[in-house]
Amino acid sequence: MRLILNIIWLVLSGFWMAVGYVVAGIICCVLIVTIPFGIASFRIAGYALWPFGRTTVERRDAGAASCVGNVVWLVFAGWWLALGHVITGIALCVSIIGIPLGLANFKLIPISLMPLGREIVPTDQPFATR
Repeated sequence: MRLILNIIWLVLSGFWMAVGYVVAGIICCVLIVTIPFGIASFRIAGYALWPFGRTTVERRDAGAASCVGNVVWLVFAGWWLALGHVITGIALCVSIIGIPLGLANFKLIPISLMPLGREIVPTDQPFATR
């Protein structure tokens, strides 16, 4: 079932949302100082491309720097990526078949707003940390 949902997701919204994260990542990497944001953006792009079967957990070793970084991310890139998830989530929830995909879009909003200090893990191992 995950495979089918991921394939439908990829076609309907995953590809375009991943492209948004890749564009944000490229811009962040070009600006040198924001390379950690670019790396986080590329990591989330993979999650946005294939979300079913994975989830996010907070990293225990994330400190104050990730909190400050999340505020900077929110101001410059997070809000428009979250807006993309809201718009596509609402559009997908219009049909009954698209409701699980719309809910997956809404699930991605918190990580699109504050990606630092989070880790993407398989859903069968949500407490596994490195």
